[in-house]
Amino acid sequence: MRTPMICWAFFLLVLLGKACNGFYLPGSYMKTYSTGDEIFAKVNSLTSIETELPFSYYSLPYCQPHGGVKKSAENLGELLMGDQIDNSPYRFRMNVNESVYLCTTKPLSEHEVKLLKQRTRDLYQVNMILDNLPVMRYAKQNGIDIQWTGFPVGYSPQNSNEDYIINHLKFTVLVHEYEGSGIEVIGTGEEGMGVISESDKKKASGFEIVGFVVVPCSFKYDPEAMTKHHIYDKIPPVDCPSDLDKSQIIREQERISFTYVVEFVKSDIRWPSRWDAYLKMEGARVHWFSILNSLMVIVFLAGIVFVIFLRTVRRDLTRYEELDKEAQAQMNEELSGWKLVVGDVFREPDCPKLLCVMVGDGVQITGMAVVTIVFAAFGFMSPASRGMLLTGMILLYLFLGIAAGYAAVRMWTTIKGTSEGWRSISWSVASFFPGIVFVILTILNFILWGSHSTGAIPISLYFILLALWFCISVPLTLLGGLMGTRAEAIQYPVRTNQIPREIPARKLPSWVLVLGAGTLPFGTLFIELFFILSSIWLGRFYYVFGFLLIVLLLLVVVCAEVSVVLTYMHLCVEDWRWWWKAFFASGSVSIFVFLYSINYLVFDLQSLSGPVSAILYLGYSLIMAIAIMLSTGTIGLLTSFYFVHYLFSSVKID
Repeated sequence: MRTPMICWAFFLLVLLGKACNGFYLPGSYMKTYSTGDEIFAKVNSLTSIETELPFSYYSLPYCQPHGGVKKSAENLGELLMGDQIDNSPYRFRMNVNESVYLCTTKPLSEHEVKLLKQRTRDLYQVNMILDNLPVMRYAKQNGIDIQWTGFPVGYSPQNSNEDYIINHLKFTVLVHEYEGSGIEVIGTGEEGMGVISESDKKKASGFEIVGFVVVPCSFKYDPEAMTKHHIYDKIPPVDCPSDLDKSQIIREQERISFTYVVEFVKSDIRWPSRWDAYLKMEGARVHWFSILNSLMVIVFLAGIVFVIFLRTVRRDLTRYEELDKEAQAQMNEELSGWKLVVGDVFREPDCPKLLCVMVGDGVQITGMAVVTIVFAAFGFMSPASRGMLLTGMILLYLFLGIAAGYAAVRMWTTIKGTSEGWRSISWSVASFFPGIVFVILTILNFILWGSHSTGAIPISLYFILLALWFCISVPLTLLGGLMGTRAEAIQYPVRTNQIPREIPARKLPSWVLVLGAGTLPFGTLFIELFFILSSIWLGRFYYVFGFLLIVLLLLVVVCAEVSVVLTYMHLCVEDWRWWWKAFFASGSVSIFVFLYSINYLVFDLQSLSGPVSAILYLGYSLIMAIAIMLSTGTIGLLTSFYFVHYLFSSVKID
């Protein structure tokens, strides 16, 4: 019987793994261009892996577009991530190769020079977007081709104390000729759903943009000669100089001329596959090794634990049920173990309200994580739609308030035996985790405001988030709480004694074992955690959600196993205070996650500079650790509760 189940499990595992090989729906509605059509690039915030503080592109003395700077409409996720997408003067004409003059700045002031030098030395990148594709550049490091998104503001040569600005860009735009063959293409991105069908093929015929590559250069022009030109005037193309004397230095009173060259190259890459270059999955073997290693450990431990465990429990239950009353009484005197805490095992835990609130929030966070990762694994969260992932997570969290309220109030009525006080529980659930996040983000926001970073959350967005919370999350949590009061309460299988049983003394405190138990769930998580942290803090694309879904499933299984085993061990030594220990047996993984985040900061983010960047990193890591604690703790507690309920419902008690 087990062999077919194992085969099916392995088959599903392979299918989930295949989902991580870049399967996704195209990020936006396909747009085709005719020869000569004008396309304007957009610019996002300047970013750096050194500081993690984004700044506006136009905070530096760059050329501005005709008609002034106009911000693009941004979704909730983009605003929270610090994206600020503006229009730019960079104009492209489809299939027209040209070398173009943009502008010449006024003489640089002391403040502008200081700012340019600071951004250059902090390794800030310019993030440009064309037809929703980020600009990409290739560089060689130790003989290996490295792919980057964006290009640097400037560079500082090793043998020089001077800084040089990037003022000449060589663009290569890859285009694919679309014949309008009637192929249907469905998009899920920022421009909404759309279908290109047979009836639209004439209108759709043209060229699609499938790649956007840049080679950045620094070139010193004669400002007197360049000021005679007007924007978009054609100029002779120049080669990137290798001599620093021919590069544009950053210093006071210098006038910088900005130019660019664009070349259109036909490509066989089709529009739905244009993001493959950005989502090349490196280290796939590491992911598979991590998953298979975790799977082997889980199966091995589950096999040993459950075989021994089920044999022991079943033997004890059988012996206990076959004895008459006198023999049972004699057996209770002779034996110790979980059978002796029958009258205390369902005694009310310490701080029951806090426990119920944390379980409610844990259900909400777990539901949000599972649904988001499932949708992302099957391609519904395309990277082409910036901020889509974060926006989806926030909306899911808000609407899952109904599940949080239901779970918390139902647990409250189970523990207390009455639904009295359910409104207070529901309000606490709606406010507990969002309140913690609000406090941390407010502190970090003051730091970002002080640094004049675009990463600071605008006041208007604060009010929007507050309105969403108050108008969606709170009512749904109260509705879930009301549903929890009307649901049938879970009845305990045994009565609780009036006088608590004394717990035998032990050499080591039980919390040592509980905290140590968190190492097993952490073992299934830490390799994937490295890739997630790298994508967040090193500006890399993370799109192996198929692997992440597998890791999440393994994590749920491990958390359930660990909590059940720890609960059984505590009951066997007559410790009936299992509620909080079951929660933290799996929830303690968050401690190791936070410690690993500190380790990552010290050893992998060595380029991160300044206390402001470190505080931001630790603040966001703390939010992540708290969310993981609530989620994994809830999984462990609920599993242990149903295990204890099943265990003691099997015992016949007079």
